[in-house]
Amino acid sequence: MPEGTVACRPMPVTLRRTPLYDRHLAAGARIVEFAGWEMPVQYPAGLRAEHLAVRERCGVFDVSHMGQIETRGPRALELLQRLVSNDVSAIPFEAEGAAAAPPGGVGGAQYSLLCREDGGVLDDLFTYRIGENRYLTVTNAANHERDLDRFVVHCPVTGAEVIDRRDELAMLAVQGPEARGLVAQLAEGPLPPRMTASEVTLAGARALVCGTGYTGEDGVEVLCDPGDAPALWDAIVALGAQPAGLGARDTLRLEACFHLYGNDLSTARNPIEAGLGWCCKEQTGFIGCEAVAAMRASGPPQKLVAFAIEGGGIARPGNEILGGGVVSSGTLSPCLGIGVGLAYVPAASAEPGSRLSIDVRGKMREAVVRRKPLYSKGAKNG
Repeated sequence: MPEGTVACRPMPVTLRRTPLYDRHLAAGARIVEFAGWEMPVQYPAGLRAEHLAVRERCGVFDVSHMGQIETRGPRALELLQRLVSNDVSAIPFEAEGAAAAPPGGVGGAQYSLLCREDGGVLDDLFTYRIGENRYLTVTNAANHERDLDRFVVHCPVTGAEVIDRRDELAMLAVQGPEARGLVAQLAEGPLPPRMTASEVTLAGARALVCGTGYTGEDGVEVLCDPGDAPALWDAIVALGAQPAGLGARDTLRLEACFHLYGNDLSTARNPIEAGLGWCCKEQTGFIGCEAVAAMRASGPPQKLVAFAIEGGGIARPGNEILGGGVVSSGTLSPCLGIGVGLAYVPAASAEPGSRLSIDVRGKMREAVVRRKPLYSKGAKNG
């Protein structure tokens, strides 16, 4: 799910801390300000080691800075259909007692966008169905208050309830090819399949385990009581998971071509430009659907593409592209060993194989548009 570029500057006393802050300090993490929180950007092992641990084995991230909004009641679905871009009615739920359903039931997970009336993107979200008429939506940290206000403003007078659960939940992401096997050692009962969520007891504590992630690898995201988070973190690390920070989270998501709000998504961009038309179902009547439908019909003037630098160099957000366009995200890929990124370019230059010339601090760097994702196991990544 993430939320703007990492900033490193003097931190005011009003910054929030996650329940795992002391664990990060004890592990020697470098702490930075991020979206109003004090967060670990990397640990002594270094960003590359953390990144490769997730690609090859297992890493664990503290993502407790993310926000959570619960929507419940007989009109909860109606509210969500109006607010978010995807078809929330398509999220399944199997109640306890259904065939193969675990205690508490199992619900689906769905990615969507929160849009303005003009189609500008306010946030990208994950919504989990946690009951017949209960949904939990995870927001980006920097946008949580704005998202919550939008939920409340549009809430029906009766029949739906909106609850801010950010202070009631901690969140860990355990990611990598060994992640599910590792977490299974702590679980009383099976873990939910990919793109589903269910309550599971982990290391003696009840948690909502979700088959989702932001790395391009298999794994789970775990939401639990803040008081249970330190012991759960300790148990996961003791089994061999590498603690990983915001730096590795960003390089991993960029290799997978996942969007970052504040970089690749903003109120200035329509979902069709961003390549997210697949999660926009205009027939539901969500706020902004008319603007999305109009751009889908006319075609976007620019499209978000993945690119790789040729001949060295790293492009950064804001670097301009000759002939029009701008870099929205850029980094050195630990797996590919080259500069990679995402950029908005004229639609005519968006096909894989198209050449780009990027102005990187006054020096032109040549790049080529590549298919997404930039990196995936078993694929030709060159």
